[in-house]
Amino acid sequence: MPIGDPIKRQIAIHSLLYYKVCRDCGAKNPETAIKCRRCKRKNLRWKKREKTK
Repeated sequence: MPIGDPIKRQIAIHSLLYYKVCRDCGAKNPETAIKCRRCKRKNLRWKKREKTK
């Protein structure tokens, strides 16, 4: 179901696309994370995302 409200759409896009992923175990981490929440390693990367139209 598409979201019509632009503010709610921006919140949804941010929560779905802006997080870090652990390269070792694949866990999702918040964007402020320094270490992985699951394995406690520091090998994190940003989620890959493309610009949407």
